[in-house]
Amino acid sequence: MLQRLMFIPSRLLQAIPVVFGVTLIVFFMAHLLPGDPAQAILGDKATPEGVAALRTQLGLDKPIWAQYLLFLAHIGQGDLGTSFTYQRPVTEIVLQAIPVTMSLVVFALILTLAISIPLAAIAATAPDKPRDLAVRTFTLIGQGMPQFWVGIMLILLVAVRWRLFPVGGFGTTFLDHIYYLFLPALTLAISLSPTAIRSLRTSTITVLGSDYVATARSKGAAGVPLFRQHVLRNAAMPTVSVIGVHLGYLVGGSIVIEKVFAIPGLGSLMLDAIYARDFPTIQAVTLFVGIFVTLVGIFTDVVYTLMDPRVNLGAKGRA
Repeated sequence: MLQRLMFIPSRLLQAIPVVFGVTLIVFFMAHLLPGDPAQAILGDKATPEGVAALRTQLGLDKPIWAQYLLFLAHIGQGDLGTSFTYQRPVTEIVLQAIPVTMSLVVFALILTLAISIPLAAIAATAPDKPRDLAVRTFTLIGQGMPQFWVGIMLILLVAVRWRLFPVGGFGTTFLDHIYYLFLPALTLAISLSPTAIRSLRTSTITVLGSDYVATARSKGAAGVPLFRQHVLRNAAMPTVSVIGVHLGYLVGGSIVIEKVFAIPGLGSLMLDAIYARDFPTIQAVTLFVGIFVTLVGIFTDVVYTLMDPRVNLGAKGRA
């Protein structure tokens, strides 16, 4: 176990060049956006002198490489700059939005597991039977529907027509948050569930056909106890990797979904920043998402190695 825990620092060290690459891509991609931030801030009636003065104030008149080095130096000091739009430290704005987005992502993940585990079990215990075909049809339909379309359909049907949930917003109390986030979390879960169901179904069929499950059956294990004690853990291991990879997709998908449901998280902040050419905010949000995805990858590796002692740590570390 100690050797496996020592695996964590080595994976964190491997993440450093990845994060450095993320800063490089984040900075230059933000500066490839068309339009002048100073002009966007001052509006169409701004004079050329005013625009030039603001560009100097914001440091936009410096060479691009000098701006990047300044960006790295500020990151090293924990300073991601000041938002052009809000005139507040970007770190402060992003820290306010992170809990909102993380609440949505965690809620979506819980719903994904709540949908995927029973459906995968139903399908895997009767391969090629009608209920298996029904589950596989659901996965095909779920994977083919764009997230934003699913969100809009849920708003029209569940929120507007049936009035079971609000059209948008985040609420003020914990119970409010659950109530307001249900539809957007369900939208993300419907998109992610097909991948998890397919992975879990395949691995469950394999585990159900193994010798140790046959032995457990011969000793009288059956039904839910058999599934919980002998099947689920081994069948879930490939799905842990799949969900870990798709968590980044979940965070990326939340950007559009937050705008559809008017949720004040990182997604809404990101899109507003893009419209306003607010470079510091764009860089900060993208940098956070990049670091989050990197850490999720490390966490997934650690969980996988702890769940399966057969994993070769040397091979994993070189991956």
